[in-house]
Amino acid sequence: MSEAGFTRPVTPLLTVDIVIELVDRPGRPIVLIERKYPPFGWALPGGFVDVGESLELAAVREAREETTLDVSLQLLLGNYSDPSRDPRGHTASAVYLATARGEPLAADDARNVKLYDPKHLPALVFDHDRILADYRYYRKTGELRRLQT
Repeated sequence: MSEAGFTRPVTPLLTVDIVIELVDRPGRPIVLIERKYPPFGWALPGGFVDVGESLELAAVREAREETTLDVSLQLLLGNYSDPSRDPRGHTASAVYLATARGEPLAADDARNVKLYDPKHLPALVFDHDRILADYRYYRKTGELRRLQT
């Protein structure tokens, strides 16, 4: 216990992921990165939230670090916290929908960056296939998917 009688809990690591739509391109393709570090594969841009940083600022920072794009966050698509979503350990991710303009470039943790039609995606790491299924549902219906427990 600490001096104030508070025992710090052990909790999942906090992350953000960003679905970036390029609004200056026909069909609003989304940006995926090819990961430079394990687990290798295609993923949404994202990463860990720094201590003292809000989720929103972390999302904007991670998008810029991995794609060089300045994004405008549009909405919180959802929170994803399945303990098995990340093979490196339990993470909880706030996922944002964002828009951007320009040419993305791979940087930081991204080996490569590519634009995809959301209906035709490569195999994805983590739970990003589920996240993008929720994104497609939102784009089709204008509604966020109901919570799944």
